[in-house]
Amino acid sequence: QVQLVESGGGLVQAGGSLRLSCIASGFTFESYAMGWFRQAPGKEREFVARITWSRGDTSYTDSVKGRFTISKDNAKNTVYLQMTSLKPEDTAVYICASDPFGTRYSYWGQGTQVTVSS
Repeated sequence: QVQLVESGGGLVQAGGSLRLSCIASGFTFESYAMGWFRQAPGKEREFVARITWSRGDTSYTDSVKGRFTISKDNAKNTVYLQMTSLKPEDTAVYICASDPFGTRYSYWGQGTQVTVSS
């Protein structure tokens, strides 16, 4: 059974930092890529960052470039999202997802809440 479990969310002041983790289990193969998404109250889920498992290629949405860094630890089946210079508009539930074949995100975690106070 595939599971994605996020952790590391919390309450932080504007300008602060948090590191999110996503542990993947139950895969019988190496997923092509992993991504982080976020969903704020009353808004649609939006893409935040992506990383490929084998090459480590990364991509980010424009609003987080230069502030967020996605990384991975293949041995631990874990993907991280280091968030710095946090802003109140970064407040959302952050959700980890797996794109097993490079076509679409098929597996999703439950999410971890990030709240940035002004």
